[in-house]
Amino acid sequence: MFGIGGGEIVFIILVILMLFGSDKIPEIARTLGKIMAQLKNATNDIKSEIQKGAEANGLDTTIKEFKSDFTDIGAGITKDIQEAKSNMEAQTQSAVEGVAQEVNELEGPVKRQV
Repeated sequence: MFGIGGGEIVFIILVILMLFGSDKIPEIARTLGKIMAQLKNATNDIKSEIQKGAEANGLDTTIKEFKSDFTDIGAGITKDIQEAKSNMEAQTQSAVEGVAQEVNELEGPVKRQV
């Protein structure tokens, strides 16, 4: 955890106990918890305000339209790739069959040309 070993954590806890005392630690923890909750609430409020502003200005529908367009473009590209792949496979198969047919039509021993 954070590159701190078990012995180091125990040492830090002992130092905190000596500095603040055992009666102040729960109060400090409560205060830190309240601060964290306030920060979380403030962050959520900011997010909701930004979302409301985007909705009021029509930006949310624009973003949805862009996502839809990009999805359509991606589907088109995928379709084109699949078509190209099947065309290449058909051409390769045709070429292999042509070579196989030529090899079968050869008569007699095949001489190596120098």
